[in-house]
Amino acid sequence: MKKSNPVVQKNKLGTPYGDRVLVKPVTAAEVTSFGIIIPDSSKEKPEQGVVVAVGPGKRGDDNELIPVGVNVGDTIMFNKYGYDEVKIDGTEYYLIREDNISYIL
Repeated sequence: MKKSNPVVQKNKLGTPYGDRVLVKPVTAAEVTSFGIIIPDSSKEKPEQGVVVAVGPGKRGDDNELIPVGVNVGDTIMFNKYGYDEVKIDGTEYYLIREDNISYIL
């Protein structure tokens, strides 16, 4: 008999697959501490954000589910190039594998 998956919180954004998390990036400051306005074209992509959805996890060698180690609402830091950009209802999010998360703030 096949084991059922654990209950994963459903929301309007859907559920990320496997060990992926959906993150709303934290917007970079638009003005420097010296009052200089930074144009959008010069802003770097943020490397931190807030987790808005979490996948169920990934399967280990023994086929047991290993849950993702972050929760909805956590602020995380992640690798600069370790995500996929996705737009949902016109809002930009990042889809990140758990391995690319470097820090929980």
